[in-house]
Amino acid sequence: MPSSLETHVANAILGIDTLWGGDVMNPSGTGRFIADSWFADEPLPPAYAHPSAAKVRESGGVSGKSPDKAAIEAYLSAVDVHGAISKVARRAGKLEGLRGAYLLGLAQCFEVMWDLAMETLGKGEPVPYDRCVRTLTGKAPEPSDPLSKRQLLKELLAAAGHGDVSLLDGVDAWRQARLVPSKAIPALGAAFIAQYDALSVRNLVPYLPKALRPVPRANVAFLPIENAWFSGSMNYLGRARKADGSPEYEATYELNAALQISVPEFQQLVSHEVVPGHVTTFAYLQNLFVRRKVGLEASILTMNTRPAALFEGIANNGVLIAHGVTEVEQLPDHDLQIGLLLALLQDDAKNQSSYLTWQENVPQPEVAKALRGEFLVSEERADKLSGAWGRHPLLGRMYLPAYRFGTELVARLRKQYPAEKVLPVLYGCSGLVDAVTVEQVLAA
Repeated sequence: MPSSLETHVANAILGIDTLWGGDVMNPSGTGRFIADSWFADEPLPPAYAHPSAAKVRESGGVSGKSPDKAAIEAYLSAVDVHGAISKVARRAGKLEGLRGAYLLGLAQCFEVMWDLAMETLGKGEPVPYDRCVRTLTGKAPEPSDPLSKRQLLKELLAAAGHGDVSLLDGVDAWRQARLVPSKAIPALGAAFIAQYDALSVRNLVPYLPKALRPVPRANVAFLPIENAWFSGSMNYLGRARKADGSPEYEATYELNAALQISVPEFQQLVSHEVVPGHVTTFAYLQNLFVRRKVGLEASILTMNTRPAALFEGIANNGVLIAHGVTEVEQLPDHDLQIGLLLALLQDDAKNQSSYLTWQENVPQPEVAKALRGEFLVSEERADKLSGAWGRHPLLGRMYLPAYRFGTELVARLRKQYPAEKVLPVLYGCSGLVDAVTVEQVLAA
């Protein structure tokens, strides 16, 4: 059975998740929100299992189109979500070492999410944008600067025969000539998963403990999804068990059927979402949890938090990790370099959408125009990032800045430390780390 601390952790995470309308047991990303996983065999805590929780989830919580305030009040009267967050913070403050720092960071992020929920319900003061970004990253908000990526992209596109038009037109033409047919996604996905798993065996696995080598890094199925507000969703399930009770480390990846993506960008997507990115990261953490090397919090991985910023950073550096290089220019193929640059520009665009929307109060159409023109995202991405994502009261203020921050953090650490030191720490082999504590562990 979990300890009292782990009970508080479970109630805090699944409580704030329920409050925002998430359902961690939903196999689809359309139903999940803050809690990305529950692969423990422990019973679900009251924050999820209490009868009043189901009605909150059904209405979408505080971020639903028409929040059911009566249902939310009934839930919060039955389950002391804020009290659980406070208990995690108090207990974490008394713990020495890495776990205490990790849990304290989680609690601080949950406190912001709680205040954002109260603001959304009209029960609290507006939460400053600066506080949201600083709590998650430890740094003040700042705009993105795409200049160096645009310059390199311009040179690569010219070499690919698209240098006689504007940069945006060149990107569109390059992408159009390499579009992934939607019906080819399963086959192409399987091919790239095999390729990147083999690259990871060469350039990642040798630096990790031997106990992790048998863990499946890419047990994932690709699923198309219609009318999604996201480009894709990696859903780490982790609930299946073999006859001996050991995990199967299974996941799904739901890809927006409307997404326009080139083959090189899809290649980057596989490295980000699957191997050596999210599916691999979560599988290793599940194995560490099963072997009791990390606590219950490792089985309830969370969005809008410092760990999430680190996970996005690992995933966005996935192509480079798999190839064993640290610079875009070191990748073996110019098309792949272009695909990665476009992906990195999209993460710059996510941060820029957040900054323009919440720091500068720029109207949504102008934000979409800036994302399209300066960061070269597709029209579909510009609309989603400036609208459904950018103007969301939680995702717009906390999650969108996490991508760029995590990416730059992991890229810097991989250049600063040798692979044999940095990779085990990134993947949790020295204990559960986040975007703040990872540097403390590496510097020790």
